[in-house]
Amino acid sequence: MSLESEVDLPGGAVLPGALPDALRAELIAFRRDMHMHPELGNQEFRTTAAIKERLERAGLKPRVLAVGTGLVCDIGVEGEQWDGGPSMLALRADIDGLPIPDTKTECPYRSTVPDRAHACGHDVHTTVVLGAGLVLAELHRQGALPRPVRLIFQPAEEVLPGGAADAIKSGALEGVGAIIAVHCDPRVDAGKIGLREGPITSACDRLEIGLDGPGGHTARPHLTTDLVTAAARVVTDVPALVGRRFDSRSGLAITWGRVESGHAPNVIPQHAELSGTVRCLDLEAWRQAPDVVVAAIDEVANLHRAKSEINYVRGVPPVVNEPGITELLREAMIARRGVESVEGTEQSLGGEDFSWYLEHVPGAMARLGVRTPGERHVRDLHQGDFDVDESAITVGVELFTAAALVNGLR
Repeated sequence: MSLESEVDLPGGAVLPGALPDALRAELIAFRRDMHMHPELGNQEFRTTAAIKERLERAGLKPRVLAVGTGLVCDIGVEGEQWDGGPSMLALRADIDGLPIPDTKTECPYRSTVPDRAHACGHDVHTTVVLGAGLVLAELHRQGALPRPVRLIFQPAEEVLPGGAADAIKSGALEGVGAIIAVHCDPRVDAGKIGLREGPITSACDRLEIGLDGPGGHTARPHLTTDLVTAAARVVTDVPALVGRRFDSRSGLAITWGRVESGHAPNVIPQHAELSGTVRCLDLEAWRQAPDVVVAAIDEVANLHRAKSEINYVRGVPPVVNEPGITELLREAMIARRGVESVEGTEQSLGGEDFSWYLEHVPGAMARLGVRTPGERHVRDLHQGDFDVDESAITVGVELFTAAALVNGLR
C-alpha cells in the first residue's frame, strides 16, 4: 500500500496517509457487501467475521467483544493490549442494521435479507473505521504513526440503551484518552463534514403504556371507563402537560408511534396500549424526565378512571462534543480538504449511544456528508431508499487518519 501523498499542516508538519486508489475501490466493495447483508443488533456475526478477517490479513490482532459480536483492535501496540495509560485515540463505528425493508429498486447492492436494511449508514461508518485502520496500520509499519490508535466496531447501536455499554464492559475504553466518530448526514454534501461544540444529538428514551378498565357498551360509557377516550387524552394531554413542567429550552418532546385499542365499533375495550419516544436536548432535563413523565401519565389516566401500567425504558443521553476533540476534527479535516470542507451543524433530536462513551472519556462526533452535490432529493435516515454518495467513504477515512496523526503531533 503506497501512502506517498502528503499534506502540509500549520507549523510546517507533514501529514502522510492519503487513500490509495486500490484501497478506495476495496472499501467501496466492502461497504456494498455489508449493505447487501444487514444484520440486526447483537446478531452481527457475518459482519464481525468479515471485519476480523480483513484486519487479520493486515497483520493486526482484533478481539471480538464478550457479547459475541463487535470487536476492538489496537494499532501501534506491542503485545496483546495497551498498558501505557489512557493516551490512545479511539475510532468508533457501529455495525448493525435496521428491521425495515430495502425499497431501492434498481440498486445492484440492495439488501438481500427480507425486512432488513442498512438505512442509517452504519455500513459506511464501519467501512470508514476499517479503512482508517488499514491506512494507520501501514503508517505504523513505516514508523509514521506517532501514537497508538484503537478501532472500536460496536454492535447494537439501534437497540436501546445501545451496544456501547456492552463494548465499554468488554474493556473497549481501557487505555483510551479520547474517542471520535462520524454519523452519515444526508443533508450535508459529500466532501464536507458538519461540526458543533457541545450537544449535537438529543437524549432518547422509549415509553410503553398499558391502560386498563372494565370495558362495556358504547351506549353506556358513563357506567364504565371509556378507555379509548382515556388513551386519546394521554396522547394529547401528556405532552402538553409535560411541556409546562420543563423549561421550553430543554426541547423535551413526547411523540407517539403506536396506539392500539378495541376490536368492535360498539364495544368499549378493556385494554389500550401506547408506545412512543421521549426526546430531550438538555442533559439535566433528561435526568428528570422519567419522574415527570410518569407522574403526568398517571394524572391523566386517573382523571379518566383508567389504571395505567408504565414502562419507561431509559435510552441514551445527548452526545455532547468536547471542544478540544471537536477542534481536533476541525484541524484534521482542514488539513486534508481545506476550510471550505467544514461547516456548522445544528443539534438534532436523534439519539445516538456514542454518548455513553462520553460519560467516560472526552470525544466528539462529526456529521459526515453523504449527499451527492446538487442532488435535490434527500434520502433520509431510517427510510428504505436510503443510500449515500460513496465518495464519502474516502472523506471519512482521510478525516480519521488525519485526526490520529494530528492528535499524535499535539
